[in-house]
Amino acid sequence: MQILNQIVANPFGAFALLCFAALLEAFGDSCFQAGLYRSQGAARIYSFLGGTVVLALYGFVVNVPRWDFGKLLGIYVVLFFLVAQVLAKVRFNQSPTAPILVGGCLIVAGGAIIAFWK
Repeated sequence: MQILNQIVANPFGAFALLCFAALLEAFGDSCFQAGLYRSQGAARIYSFLGGTVVLALYGFVVNVPRWDFGKLLGIYVVLFFLVAQVLAKVRFNQSPTAPILVGGCLIVAGGAIIAFWK
């Protein structure tokens, strides 16, 4: 537990942990997506179990460190959006549409405002 506190004490460590958390959350969600719509039988069960484990690990990673997660939320939302788009392409061969790209630009702009406006 203490090691996560040490990691988030450094801005680069906090950023890396947020990237890891975004990857865990998006990947866990994609496991459920695969389980619901893209698999059957044992593969469906494994998708749901994998998603459950990965999302539980995500909850652990973001809640154990003593950090002001609300302050970092702007950066996290941007990272989650970006990771989700990469996973959509890699796992499901879904390319972002124009509305997703425009909305994504707004997400990035909003994250920058939340993170850097003093």
